[in-house]
Amino acid sequence: MVNPAQLPVGQDLHALLDALRDTPAMRSKMSIQTPASNLDLARPADQDACYALPGDDTAAIRCGDHYQLLAIEGMIPRFVEQAPWFAGWSAVMANVSDITAMGGRAVAVVNAYWHHDAACAAQVLAGIRAACKTYGLILAGGHTSQTPGNPAALAVAITGIASRLLSTLHVAPGQTLALAVDLNGQWHADTPYWRAFDQHADEVLRRQLEVLPSLAEAGLLHAAKDISNAGLLGTLLMLLEPTGCGAEINLDLLPRPPDNDLLRWLQAFPSYGFLITLNPQDWESVQAAFAAQHLSCSRIGSINTSGCLDVRQDDQFNTFWDLACTPFTGFTYPAQEH
Repeated sequence: MVNPAQLPVGQDLHALLDALRDTPAMRSKMSIQTPASNLDLARPADQDACYALPGDDTAAIRCGDHYQLLAIEGMIPRFVEQAPWFAGWSAVMANVSDITAMGGRAVAVVNAYWHHDAACAAQVLAGIRAACKTYGLILAGGHTSQTPGNPAALAVAITGIASRLLSTLHVAPGQTLALAVDLNGQWHADTPYWRAFDQHADEVLRRQLEVLPSLAEAGLLHAAKDISNAGLLGTLLMLLEPTGCGAEINLDLLPRPPDNDLLRWLQAFPSYGFLITLNPQDWESVQAAFAAQHLSCSRIGSINTSGCLDVRQDDQFNTFWDLACTPFTGFTYPAQEH
């Protein structure tokens, strides 16, 4: 995370965006361009086949009247080494957020972990089990390797079901862009992680997750993406890139914690945080659905045809990224009606 002290005195929007472009999390997302360049990114004629392509939070495979969702998360080895229980929990939670962002409901997970310390490996598994209990998931097994000399490594895969998808391929000019987030939390030590899950009972967390699939099934949302370690702006780039759309957002409209540290908040990885797109006329219904679960949801901008992510704050305006000139992850598909 960038230290605010590293920014120039009298920081302006230009300096803020410069700092946010050059973070390890942003660079790690850009490294996705390497595997992306080895894939055939031509869009299939069949719309359902498009949903299995990279670019969304999960693959979606048509199965009769619903979609089977599939995703995987790998944890940073240092995180697994230093905080084994929390790494196990986080691997499940991140996967659940991916399923939710697709308008789906998570069903089951499998895991694969390697470790050299049996006690720490047990903590990893305990964190996975605890998250599965909280979110009501089946822990369906996996692969384990506990051998001296092993690295501390963890990957968790998830499956879920959606009847009406939210997809980045549905992003289109004219849609309203909103941010839904649980502000009832706190920072996890000196990290970008905004930890809200342990402020609520299990049934409350499940009701919060239910908001997105319910809105999707009501036809009130087009797309969603859970805010990842690339922060709000990096996540927004990944929401825009598959269709080549642009967006303009206003930082003054962001729902934020009371500590008022904008630089830190723009790098936050919240335990519940989603960017969503919707038709302007549906805003009141969407906001009310989140408010009913004590979640903050604010309109922060709109989708356009520019291919740029433009940012406003007070009377300042700056372009954060031009996707036409500089790819982010490299997952871009030709525009198509849906």
